[in-house]
Amino acid sequence: LLGVYPFSLPKFHPFPYSLSVGVGEGYISLLLDFCQLLFGKEKLMSFFCFNYTADIISTVEFNHSGELLATGDKGGRVVIFQQEQENKIQSHSRGEYNVYSTFQSHEPEFDYLKSLEIEEKINKIRWLPQKNAAQFLLSTNDKTIKLWKISERDKRPEGYNLKEEDGRYRDPTTVTTLRVPVFRPMDLMVEASPRRIFANAHTYHINSISINSDYETYLSADDLRINLWHLEITDRSFNIVDIKPANMEELTEVITAAEFHPNSCNTFVYSSSKGTIRLCDMRASALCDRHSKLFEEPEDPSNRSFFSEIISSISDVKFSHSGRYMMTRDYLSVKIWDLNMENRPVETYQVHEYLRSKLCSLYENDCIFDKFECCWNGSDSVVMTGSYNNFFRMFDRNTKRDITLEASRENNKPRTVLKPRKVCASGKRKKDEISVDSLDFNKKILHTAWHPKENIIAVATTNNLYIFQDKVN
Repeated sequence: LLGVYPFSLPKFHPFPYSLSVGVGEGYISLLLDFCQLLFGKEKLMSFFCFNYTADIISTVEFNHSGELLATGDKGGRVVIFQQEQENKIQSHSRGEYNVYSTFQSHEPEFDYLKSLEIEEKINKIRWLPQKNAAQFLLSTNDKTIKLWKISERDKRPEGYNLKEEDGRYRDPTTVTTLRVPVFRPMDLMVEASPRRIFANAHTYHINSISINSDYETYLSADDLRINLWHLEITDRSFNIVDIKPANMEELTEVITAAEFHPNSCNTFVYSSSKGTIRLCDMRASALCDRHSKLFEEPEDPSNRSFFSEIISSISDVKFSHSGRYMMTRDYLSVKIWDLNMENRPVETYQVHEYLRSKLCSLYENDCIFDKFECCWNGSDSVVMTGSYNNFFRMFDRNTKRDITLEASRENNKPRTVLKPRKVCASGKRKKDEISVDSLDFNKKILHTAWHPKENIIAVATTNNLYIFQDKVN
């Protein structure tokens, strides 16, 4: 097993290994190349293992080019993987990612006024578009957002007049000649440095950050408020949404996710625990408490139960790259909304409908409160989200076909092909099917990401990161 690194270091863990395996035959032949990934022609490119509780992955995000992949964990660390440069033109090797940089983004803190511990867990990571040789990203825990600069250095200055080579200062009286400092080549070093710290603006836990299409501002959302920040200003932000009631006993819903429109810098959406999505226009007023559009699907009376409000809570909302649609994920389904139609979604995909009969036990073990994320592929034609038992689901919007795949340590051998998996909800179980009663609810895929330009995906299974790519002929 080449791709597992057993961690024994207390803080920073290098991840020098990746696993590249071969490709097998696919299962469903599709005309379009981008559907190769969708139906089982995957190639497991890399597998990284994180062994401690602090190493549980809490967010996964590709940058705008897809060359870098960042993960955040419960220990407050950010690990950045880089696509192999020399393999970009070799189609059989594209998708190979290796560790590029690791740094501690957040430390545990304590709020003495409220007697609350602020954990270091990274809730979200968002990349800024690259404008020069350096890369920039935003990372946040429950309270504090940080802007990080990731840069490379392959030269070092030598020949100081007032300093020795080891950094000690020289006595100025001993300097008798003037030297011109020069740059000497050195081994490549990747440095991560905090450039801005945005703090003290959220009373409640931050669940979302989203960079505006003007690339100068971004929003941060907690349970009851959304703030607008400028990337250059750290000491103030503007409150643009506030749903906190005067009497907290009258609180009926909370904000679960928020995102800026990819093209329109004045438009953003936020979702709620009641299953509604509100689209707001910042041109209408400074405080966007009055939404421009409300997206809500009428509830089916036949499915009404004690758990209806819990499972209707939206855990993630994502605009399509085109900006025409948005995708929402609730506990049991993924819904695609047309921004021009508010009364119902244009597409609904059931992720694990077979769990509807298990909601009581899922409520007892708190799994019903799991927050699953979702993502689009680069052309907005396929959507992906996670499930239990380390399953993840893909839905082709054009063919209306779907598939269930498994990210498992048993599948990381050379020339591994991901076989479609099926869950038997009731009746006689067929060969290769798995019974719903044997699903492992401790194994879950909450965080997924799709390369913006290629059919390369990253899925996080608690403390393991898998990177797959489609079949290469």
